[in-house]
Amino acid sequence: MYQNRQPAYAPTPHSYIPNTALSATINLDEEVKLAESRAERDLQDSLAEVFSIIITLDQLERAYLKDAIPESDYTETCDRLLKQYKAILADESVAREFVDLETFKNEWDIDVPRATERLRIGLPSTVTAPSHNASTSNNSGTNGTLILEATQDFITFLDALKLGLLAKDQLHPLLSDVIQSVNKVTDKDFEGRGKIVQWLIALNQMRATEEVSEDKARELELDMNSAYQGFKATLA
Repeated sequence: MYQNRQPAYAPTPHSYIPNTALSATINLDEEVKLAESRAERDLQDSLAEVFSIIITLDQLERAYLKDAIPESDYTETCDRLLKQYKAILADESVAREFVDLETFKNEWDIDVPRATERLRIGLPSTVTAPSHNASTSNNSGTNGTLILEATQDFITFLDALKLGLLAKDQLHPLLSDVIQSVNKVTDKDFEGRGKIVQWLIALNQMRATEEVSEDKARELELDMNSAYQGFKATLA
């Protein structure tokens, strides 16, 4: 007697009546816009490029550690990626959305320890470490030129400090020139060399227009004078 009776809560074949007015507003052939404006689209593109750079940089570091890429190719590619990363984040709107590297990694759930370290330092591994191809013969004309270049780079950097050029975007390129020219001359870990790398890392973590304080500037000058003397001692 209960076979044809449906429970009160059970839906019947005609219990759902589609909203034709709503259906009429949906066009399945219409392209879904991910951005409402060109500025928003550009922002999304920039963040996507940053994501791609970080992933690529991590893979590049892995390849270099496995000797799967020549040192010169690694240096060129790494330097280009780091410059692109900095250039994109120089845009205030991108930097504001990006926040910082740790926030960005957490938001997109990416694990890139090697890229994180490289971005923290801001220079290729081949730049911060002494080159095994450095010339060490004081009788070499080529080495004499390299020594002169390194000496000039030291003096240029110290002069910049004396002139009061304390912004990150003023000092970081000059100090990068110092470490690169020094590495071409000697692969010895002379006194003060580690300080050059430490200051490069410290400057890299500052904002482009941020300035070193007067106290830090004096400390930096002392460290670079010490490094300069240590460098000259290796040539004796």
